[in-house]
Amino acid sequence: MALVELVREAGVVGAGGGGFPTHVKLAGKADTVIANGAECEPLLHKDAAVMEREAARVVTGMLATMEAVGATRGIIGIKRKNSRAIQMITAASAGQPVSVHLLGDYYPAGDEYDLVFETTGRLIPPAGIPLNVGAVVCNVETFANISRAAENLPVTEKTVTIGGAVRSPVTLTVPVGTPFRDVLEVAGGPTTDDPVLCLGGLMMGTTSDDLDTPVLKTTTGAIVLPRTHHIVQRKLKPWAHQAKIGKSACDQCRFCTELCPRYLLGYPVEPHRVMRSLGFTATDRKLLDEWAALCCSCGLCTLYSCPEELFPKEACDASKDELRKAGFKWATQSQVRPHPLRDGRRIPIRALMRKLVVEEFDHPAHWQDLSVYPVRVTLPLKQAAGAPASAVVKSGDHVKKGQLIGRAPEGALGANLHASVEGIVAVNEASIAIQRTK
Repeated sequence: MALVELVREAGVVGAGGGGFPTHVKLAGKADTVIANGAECEPLLHKDAAVMEREAARVVTGMLATMEAVGATRGIIGIKRKNSRAIQMITAASAGQPVSVHLLGDYYPAGDEYDLVFETTGRLIPPAGIPLNVGAVVCNVETFANISRAAENLPVTEKTVTIGGAVRSPVTLTVPVGTPFRDVLEVAGGPTTDDPVLCLGGLMMGTTSDDLDTPVLKTTTGAIVLPRTHHIVQRKLKPWAHQAKIGKSACDQCRFCTELCPRYLLGYPVEPHRVMRSLGFTATDRKLLDEWAALCCSCGLCTLYSCPEELFPKEACDASKDELRKAGFKWATQSQVRPHPLRDGRRIPIRALMRKLVVEEFDHPAHWQDLSVYPVRVTLPLKQAAGAPASAVVKSGDHVKKGQLIGRAPEGALGANLHASVEGIVAVNEASIAIQRTK
């Protein structure tokens, strides 16, 4: 069976948070394969841990991908500070057409557009994808999963970091569907009485106070913060409140634009213009602004750049949502040329953490071989970009670990789903729960 089919059957998706079904990428042709090991979110260490303990699988998955897409070179982007990961990857790739590209400790080094430019010097066209410039990009954990897929091993586990307000920050591997409550126990439990989970990171992640939220294929980790923390309070504000503040307070200083990573790469992304549109949009009209169309939602404008602590990222998100609903397609082809001050305007992670007021939580979270045995796992049928999987089991069925329980619709974008533990299933329209029996 061809690699693309093995990866499709194994349910491999982007493990860095994007969740794009990986088999689609393997169907293209490219001259360069890039492994994203930048991991720019503060306090997360998942990618470094994967490279340290699974370097051979990462490289093997890259080589298999290179063969599938016809690439002649592989590049692994790693932050210079992750010396142990560099050492392990360098050893694993010795003698192979795979090189290590060292990156600075800035945010967002893991943005796909930024990474492709840094490693190849190529600029993805506006609204384009890496394949447009002859590249395929996957997270390092995704490549490890491709290696497993080549051995007919489906995705049933996920490596995650648990950090922030916990007693023992840790990176570990758990069954997909494990409730965060169980993972927090392994990390010694929260150090706050009212914990909130920043799922996927402080900058681009979502916020939840439901400790039974399950770990997904796309989950990179969770940063626990007290509900009273400034970042949590900002993230919990409803959009209507955020928009009202923006309408009344934005003074068009341009800081959000001048520090925007996509703008500095030369793309027509200007959050201050989106905020201007918001300010002059009547409350009963929808917000439509093309200056948001190519925003990567990194959150720098909202959580770092804006001196008024407004919400330009959320305004961009609202614009993008309305543009999608209106059927907007980016058609303008303009020349992309990096800003001459780009290098000097990169945001160091240390400076970002100071701004976020999370330096007190900056503790090592090295991978540990700790076991988590959830009594019950919950696997949402949608864990990838595209359509949700359809259950191929029914309530009361007994399933074994690795068994197919959800299949992606034929001919549609999506990903298969497999049992992460052995047990008895309960199926509803949105998820499959498994009561563990072994």
